[in-house]
Amino acid sequence: MTQQATTAQTVCANEEATRNYGLRAGVLGPVETLAQSVSAVAPSTSPSLTIPLVFALAGNATWFVYLLATAATFLVGFCVSRFARLSASPGSLYTYTANTLPAVFSVTAAWGLLLAYLATGASVAGGAVYYAGVLLQQFFHWAPPAIPTLAVVCGVAGWIAHRDIKLSAELMLWIEVASVSLILTVLLALVYHFGLQFDRDQFTLKGAHFLSLGPALVLAMFSFVGFESATTLGVEARNPLRTIPRAVLQCALMIGGFFMLCAYSEVLGFRGESGTLSETTSPLHILAARAGISPLGVAIDLGTFISMCACVLACSTAAARVLMRMAHGRLLPPLFERTSPRHGTPTAAVVVSAGLMLAGTTAMALRNVTGSDMYDLFGSLSVFGFLTAYALVAVALPFARSARGQHSYAVAVTSVVTVVVLILITIFDLRSSADPTHARIPYVYLVYIAGGFGVYLLRRRQTALTADQAVTAESRSPAE
Repeated sequence: MTQQATTAQTVCANEEATRNYGLRAGVLGPVETLAQSVSAVAPSTSPSLTIPLVFALAGNATWFVYLLATAATFLVGFCVSRFARLSASPGSLYTYTANTLPAVFSVTAAWGLLLAYLATGASVAGGAVYYAGVLLQQFFHWAPPAIPTLAVVCGVAGWIAHRDIKLSAELMLWIEVASVSLILTVLLALVYHFGLQFDRDQFTLKGAHFLSLGPALVLAMFSFVGFESATTLGVEARNPLRTIPRAVLQCALMIGGFFMLCAYSEVLGFRGESGTLSETTSPLHILAARAGISPLGVAIDLGTFISMCACVLACSTAAARVLMRMAHGRLLPPLFERTSPRHGTPTAAVVVSAGLMLAGTTAMALRNVTGSDMYDLFGSLSVFGFLTAYALVAVALPFARSARGQHSYAVAVTSVVTVVVLILITIFDLRSSADPTHARIPYVYLVYIAGGFGVYLLRRRQTALTADQAVTAESRSPAE
């Protein structure tokens, strides 16, 4: 038996014996585990909302930008999957750094990852409001009020996340299968209607400017964030040390290929249209009409709305398990460790996760921020949390393997390359924040991280005082 296999089995045994956290172990199969990552990405959302934004910056190089984003995501996925072979925990990326790096880094990873899932959930909840308006305007010429819509979306997601993790995973799986199938049907119909075309302008990147590719890459990366969320399932996945690493890498490659296909097809499909891709509010609806299947366009809009609801569910599930692991690590009160004896889910953590998403989006709705702007702003904020957690995992990987006696120059080089790529993407993100609102987002993130450190220091001090009081009480008790 190899040393790696022995180590992995030991870690797995320890996790199963002492760290099930009250969750239902081994209830999710490989497909259901993959569904968690796919749903957190919400693949049917990006063709409608994100690809047009990327096109506005990259033009004919849109598909190429998604190729670069896929490569960057795969690098991160490689680092994450290597850790996932050794440990199964609901804390996912936080656990990986906590077991390897000093506390200052693991605390940063924990709070960054928590914000990433919460902000992504809030982002797609705003997108759900936007698409609910699109659908109801088409049929009833009426836009639903934002706050009640948000309450329904977040409330239903929280209820399902609390009710049953298996039900949640299966529901997310079928929603995404249906949504992606509709999109692929429209793309195939375009090929059938217009013939298979080679777009020379796209393959030669005609008119693309190098300086604009950086900001476009940042937008494209938002399409992928959450692809690693299968790691939050930890012991709930069956055979997690094999299932979870595969789910992470499979999601990165499958979603990357899907996004490149959509980007190429959308840019090609809008040739000759009076409006440009960057100006449309529902590009796939327009392409379905061009292919002569307008009803599918409406079905895709509906599928996008439902997919966004599934993404809120996936983010509620992931954030709740990060909260649970943070409480286990004494970063948060023990309340978040508790699970429902009946459902095997972290009830308090789920309620707080869904509640925070609702609170953030409601606050914006009260300031008359539109659903599409919520999608943009919360999405921009979430990217910083994900990039932080991804970079720290990449930094930790060589040290973790070295501690286990598994030295590998290839892994070390991959880790360094991944960190450099993520730093470059962060720099592009900072430089692309032209308007005042987006320019403030990095500072909001830094204040949030500082607040997380404040909570950590306060709880550490309280723990130390409690320990001192216990020692003092014991010393004053009469000797037996």
